[in-house]
Amino acid sequence: METEKRVPDWLSVKSVGLVVAVVFFFIPFFIEFEGLSPMGHRMLSVFLMAIALWITEAIPLHATAALIIFLNILLVSDRAMLPLPDDYKAPGFSTFFFSLANPVLMLFLGGFFLADGAAKYKLDKNLAKTLLKPFGEKPSNIILGLMLIVAVFSMFMSNTATTAAFMAVVLPVIARLPPGDRGRIALALCIPIAANVGGMGTPVGTPPNAIALGALNAQGIHISFVHWMAMIFPFMLVVMVVAWQLLVRLFPCSSKTITIEIDSSYDRSPKAILFYFVAGTTILLWFTEPLHGVSSAIVGFFPVVVMLSARLISDKEFHSMQWSVLWLVAGGIALGTGVGQTGLDNWLIGLIAWDQMAPAMIGGALCLVALVFSTIISNSATANLMIPIAMSLAVSLGDDMNRLTAAVFVAIGASLAMMLPISTPPNAIAYSTGQVQTKQMAIMGALVGGTGLIIFILVAPHVWALFGLLE
Repeated sequence: METEKRVPDWLSVKSVGLVVAVVFFFIPFFIEFEGLSPMGHRMLSVFLMAIALWITEAIPLHATAALIIFLNILLVSDRAMLPLPDDYKAPGFSTFFFSLANPVLMLFLGGFFLADGAAKYKLDKNLAKTLLKPFGEKPSNIILGLMLIVAVFSMFMSNTATTAAFMAVVLPVIARLPPGDRGRIALALCIPIAANVGGMGTPVGTPPNAIALGALNAQGIHISFVHWMAMIFPFMLVVMVVAWQLLVRLFPCSSKTITIEIDSSYDRSPKAILFYFVAGTTILLWFTEPLHGVSSAIVGFFPVVVMLSARLISDKEFHSMQWSVLWLVAGGIALGTGVGQTGLDNWLIGLIAWDQMAPAMIGGALCLVALVFSTIISNSATANLMIPIAMSLAVSLGDDMNRLTAAVFVAIGASLAMMLPISTPPNAIAYSTGQVQTKQMAIMGALVGGTGLIIFILVAPHVWALFGLLE
């Protein structure tokens, strides 16, 4: 019997990635790039290192984010360890530390608390069963209902948590369908697709949205919760309907009816009722921000304070939250600050003749590159790397591109990447059920992502401008 050959540890992707990251880091210190300032060279070393680490995940994504903040302080802040040029206006070291307390992170943290509370008190599953009642038992209607409900949940909860909760509802239904019924595939795929697309709808839906808002806030552009929804929600619905039609046509269900157990039992304990009130109040305040004027980030901190004070979340649940995502977003904010302060953004933009391209083509390129990157690496990492460059590009193009449009295009492109099981956690969960093959997921991901790109590139900017959403 032949023994299986094991790849040496030093040849693993992570080990090689770590070596490549170190090499990338030192390249700008030994090679001079024409037109790039000395401080730009320092920032380029951090930027190249981040690319290598985020692509290979040689160290955890949030660890890379922390390293970026640390290196920015050591290399390009007013407390840099190396001498600073006289003509360089160094940002204060606290600027990079403050990225860990950016208001956008507080907004996202509020979303975490609502998501964990909904799972703990089973509000997600109970609401899902209740909301599915009007859709009857016709397979296509059930799939549409599932997609719409999952999308709404994903607008306020983690895509991963939403997918996990709804898969628990759908898997028993799939098990009752005949083995060869293609409706099994549609039911398994509709959940991650709806979660991925639905996450685009609000600032708290997915990390790329938060990264875009953080970058915009850093440049003095405040986008409210409702403003973001006004820009994205209508198009999100269109993409959702297109995805639904593709699913029911490509994977038709041979069964005439589908029955879902819709017996729901809501938790009526005092803590559960208090959570319902807190969640409802938070969402209502987010929707009415233009009326009361309280920032969505401040509103997002409301459930954090109440749920901790009232012990709606236990210490164990508090420690198990996705804190790494907040670090990842903070690292992206710090990276964007460093890239902008050192002039690296202008140098990178100058490498391509953007002025020879039409505005729609530029927007399309940003979206497409974000989608391709996010297919193989984290969408958060893609947003962290691309949004600062995209916004600087918008500034250099003047009237041909809006900074808000550039940031949103990258965030949307990153969220539309859903071709492979590794593209997003919802995809991985769906693939793990054994009901979906990689080829089927790739076909649906390409069709939905491609349709979404076309809609956002060709239609969205004109609608935004028509309704004054870009001002």
